[in-house]
Amino acid sequence: MLLKQRRESVKTQSGFTLVELLIVIVIIGLLGSLVAPEMFSKVGSSKQSTAKAQMQMLETSLDTYYLDIGQYPESLDELWQSDKEGWDGPYVRKQVPNDPWGNPYILEVPGPNGMAYQIRSLGKDGRVGGEDENADIEVGR
Repeated sequence: MLLKQRRESVKTQSGFTLVELLIVIVIIGLLGSLVAPEMFSKVGSSKQSTAKAQMQMLETSLDTYYLDIGQYPESLDELWQSDKEGWDGPYVRKQVPNDPWGNPYILEVPGPNGMAYQIRSLGKDGRVGGEDENADIEVGR
């Protein structure tokens, strides 16, 4: 009797049909195609925000260096290590970071248009100019 009940319960069990599984996969694909572009744009803008925050930190370090030495460094590496007289660093906790896309920050001393200096990130593409994530990010005094 127990064996007969088991056989009947096995026969009555049902799973998802192939059509039902395909419908679910299509729905997930559609949702993914709507959500993914929005998520990727957020990642790009967060990298730009990170670059701006790092550059502001470097500005503070450059200004402290200037107070100790009396001039701005020729390269950002001098914030980490230098043999110049009056150097009281390091002015950054670790070696100078690369931008969020893995490219080094560029320091111009003197900067353009009469600025004392300018720090630049070339953006995602690593080339001058560009738009959106590829746009250059610049700060300076």
